[in-house]
Amino acid sequence: MFTIEQIKEAHSKVKSGADFPNYIQDLIILGVKGYDTYVNDGHVQYFGVNNYNVTSDEKYDEIEVASSANKERFIEFLAMHQDGQTDYLTFCSHAGQCGIAKWRVDIIEMTCTYFDKSGSEIIIEKIPV
Repeated sequence: MFTIEQIKEAHSKVKSGADFPNYIQDLIILGVKGYDTYVNDGHVQYFGVNNYNVTSDEKYDEIEVASSANKERFIEFLAMHQDGQTDYLTFCSHAGQCGIAKWRVDIIEMTCTYFDKSGSEIIIEKIPV
C-alpha cells in the first residue's frame, strides 16, 4: 500500500496545474484510486483498494469557503490554473472564494469533481491522459 511520504514525493514534482496529468500517472503507479482535497486547510484523503486510505496533514492556514458557489468565476480561475498561471495555494484561495469546498479526483473514472459546502457537484471534468 502507498504512504503519505510516497504521495508527497510524487506531489513535489507539481509546480502548476499543467503538471497535473503526470502527477495522476505517478499516483496510478502507487496504487491510489482517488482522493478528496479539502479547500479549507488543504488536507487530502487518499483512497486505495480494500477501503485502504491515508490522510495528509493540513497544508496551509485556513481558507474561508464562500457559502454559495460561483461556477462561472471558478471556471475562469480553473482555466488560469490549468494553463500554469497560478500556483497551488492561489488556486485553493480562488476555489474558496468561489464556494468550492473540496474536489474529488477519481483515478478509475479519470474525472475531477468540484463540490460546494453542501456536497453538490459544481463541475465535473475529464482528466487528460
